[in-house]
Amino acid sequence: MAISTGGSGRGRAKYRPMAEINVTPMVDVMLVLLIVFMVAAPLLTVGVPVQLPEAKSRPLTGDKEPLTVTIDKEGTVYLQETEVGLEELVPRLQAIAENGYEERIYVRGDTNANYGAVMQVMARMNDAGFTRLGLVNTAPHPDKK
Repeated sequence: MAISTGGSGRGRAKYRPMAEINVTPMVDVMLVLLIVFMVAAPLLTVGVPVQLPEAKSRPLTGDKEPLTVTIDKEGTVYLQETEVGLEELVPRLQAIAENGYEERIYVRGDTNANYGAVMQVMARMNDAGFTRLGLVNTAPHPDKK
């Protein structure tokens, strides 16, 4: 039995370039990037620091980030991360609401915020015509009862 080298028979083998892609370095890079983004993602959505009340509720789902109005424990009102006065809130909401008065707006009130301040902000938005308002809370910890 003779073994053919595929060449002209001079005893020298013909080398072809390897057509396979070595994916191991690419997978390593992708795993490192995945870990970096998993660590960095929670840091990007800090917003205004408030202590949200705990309650059992279903999480809301949505494709895009909604507008958020935050009331901290001192009663300061924020639209997204920008501090606004109560008089400026509605005109700014009307200017940035993509869906007009049908825009979903989440209200984040600090646990220690005055209930009247939160209601005053919600009433002001409701009087202006914004009807899709939602209160944001956190899920209770399993070890708390």
